[in-house]
Amino acid sequence: MSDMQVIADRVEIEALRGELTDAVMMRDFDRVESLFTPDGVMRWPHIDREFVGRGAIRAGVEWGQGLWEFFVQNVHPGTVQLDGDTASGRSYVQEFGRLRDGGSYLNHALYHDRYRRTPEGWRFAERVYEIRYLDTTPLAGSPSAAGPEL
Repeated sequence: MSDMQVIADRVEIEALRGELTDAVMMRDFDRVESLFTPDGVMRWPHIDREFVGRGAIRAGVEWGQGLWEFFVQNVHPGTVQLDGDTASGRSYVQEFGRLRDGGSYLNHALYHDRYRRTPEGWRFAERVYEIRYLDTTPLAGSPSAAGPEL
């Protein structure tokens, strides 16, 4: 594999990770679905949930987002190991929000990922979420009623 292909693959995978974070934050569930392979898997072991296939992943993410009054996720670059048309990697995550049942949530976590090159570009073949730190102390702040005027 050429050096330019390696660079291009790394840039595309990093863009894929950013695209998924944006799709979740914007509640664009159709876009979430499109970023996985047809047989893709998303696992949330901390709540004993696994979603297999694009439709199930879409429904699972939509279900999960429906639990939140507000939710903020920041994903930070991690590692990528390329192996031809597949790759693996990790991303580092910080999330916080308030659940509709009143519970608060602040965590630091990892995504353990597997990626696959497809005709549409790189897609997630598997994404596994691992919480490393969790704080359920009530959040002192509140969501903004409206965004800032630009």
